Amino acid sequence: MQLQGIEAMLVTHLPDVRYLCGFTGSNAALAVTAKSAAMFTDGRYTAQAKEETSGARVVIAKKSALREACAWLEKSGVVSAHFDPEHTTVAALEVMRDALSKGKRRGLFQPLKKSVVSELRIVKDADELLLMEKAALLGCNLFTAVLPHIQAGVAESEIAADLEFFARSMGAEGMSFETIVASGKRSALPHGRATTAKVPKRGFVTLDFGVILNGYCSDMTRTVHMGKPGSSEQFAYDAVLEAQEAAVAAVKPGATCGEVDEAARSVLRGAKLDKYFTHSTGHGVGMEIHESPRVAAGQEQVLAPGMVITIEPGIYIEGKFGIRIEDMVAVTQRGGKILTPAPKAMIQL
Repeated sequence: MQLQGIEAMLVTHLPDVRYLCGFTGSNAALAVTAKSAAMFTDGRYTAQAKEETSGARVVIAKKSALREACAWLEKSGVVSAHFDPEHTTVAALEVMRDALSKGKRRGLFQPLKKSVVSELRIVKDADELLLMEKAALLGCNLFTAVLPHIQAGVAESEIAADLEFFARSMGAEGMSFETIVASGKRSALPHGRATTAKVPKRGFVTLDFGVILNGYCSDMTRTVHMGKPGSSEQFAYDAVLEAQEAAVAAVKPGATCGEVDEAARSVLRGAKLDKYFTHSTGHGVGMEIHESPRVAAGQEQVLAPGMVITIEPGIYIEGKFGIRIEDMVAVTQRGGKILTPAPKAMIQL
């Protein structure tokens, strides 16, 4: 805040609140000035807030946590208080302004030109990396556990349910996003949510899933094949795997996200499959499943040690099949470290 000349800040995005002070409740507003910080929530979280919160005084609001946080900032005497426009709705901003005296309503709150908290969250410290590695390994264990349940005639939704049951049984707080199970021709849907469609006797099955463990997300994708693949299917799978491994090899401090994306894309271009690669190569992961940086064509963000990104190239041929292979990769001083070491060679079931 000092470096950016920010006198005070109001943080309302719940993952940011948790990152800064540890509170995990569903209603919170964290007000920060140069001299003090106060975390406002409601009576449901009286005991929880006191137990979890550090670095900020806990205030249990009598009516609205957001309104009381705004009033607290006004009373602190600051001239301006910044908020993150990316995570503040028009309606919330109106509530914030309405909580102030008339003379302050249009002047106190100012939008941040550059997010402060997400810039902190993009680089993980050693403790965070350890938590993320545990979450990623739990995801790998889920993949191993669910393989015997992937059988011809079984509904995609049943496989997704098995995955989610195993996740809870193994200690996950929940899934980090809606589980994707897409089989046969449906594997050509990049975000094919699990349906009642039955797994075919022959064809690809894509599984994209992640868990939340200790507040941190995991994300991985594996594509398996029912029966023996044809030559075109094997060629396509090998090309995606080569592209994925090339992008992982390109991860290192100083490389740009665009360069990592191009490492994957160039392999598929050489295999004449690049037109079927219709999304970016990856994204940051942390307390949220999608964080900065974005690993995509033309992105100039420079990778630094402590960042955690996904590498997930794929191809999707409508009416035929789709293939995606995804790992979580931590940027280290020596290069990229794969956090999801589940097998990537084609598995035939």
